[in-house]
Amino acid sequence: MTKVFKNYLIIWVVLLIIFNVVSFVSVGWTGQEKYTPSFWIGYAFITLTFIGQIVCAYFALKNVDIKKTFYNIPLFETSCKGVILTFVVGGLCMLISPLPYWIGIIGCSIILLFNIISVVKAFATVDIVSGLDSKLRTQTFFTKSLTIDADTLMASAKSDSVKTECRKVYEAIRYSDPMSNGALASVETQITLKFAELSEAVKADNIEAVTTLANEVCILVADRNKKCKMLK
Repeated sequence: MTKVFKNYLIIWVVLLIIFNVVSFVSVGWTGQEKYTPSFWIGYAFITLTFIGQIVCAYFALKNVDIKKTFYNIPLFETSCKGVILTFVVGGLCMLISPLPYWIGIIGCSIILLFNIISVVKAFATVDIVSGLDSKLRTQTFFTKSLTIDADTLMASAKSDSVKTECRKVYEAIRYSDPMSNGALASVETQITLKFAELSEAVKADNIEAVTTLANEVCILVADRNKKCKMLK
């Protein structure tokens, strides 16, 4: 249970207590019975929606990861709107106690059904967005990882001439297309193998080998970029 949810839970409990106090302490309309079927129908639906909202809030705020919490904001907002809408309709049922019970049941049921559909859609949206984010991270992992390796390799260069060649490779990788694809597996494998050879040459401070291998890596990266354009 995160600190955010604990703080919200306190607010939720306070609001529920206030709702119950107002519901049972208020005197109602003069000359009319307060505790009619219409009153209890409104009270039951509002209480049920309150409970559903705290469940939604738990799923929305339970994650420590800020990004996941951000994705769940629509779910939290939808559940809050559901409480407000139910409170308006259910409150009218409680306030207008002589109202026929069947009108209260139909009205509150429609609102409850609308809330359920909205919450289900919000849950589905969270799953879709999370899935797309995970897929995007997977598709960009190759380029991001190789960029970090190229930056590290440039920093480890022992001479200025070797550093210059490593910078050329770093810039080529850094500004290449970040999206990967299964069709690029062959050329990406070649880049990985050739980059490994370049790393060994840099460690040996062999400028001739570094220059040759750096050019070959850049050519492979350029070839990958061309194929990326073809796949779009």
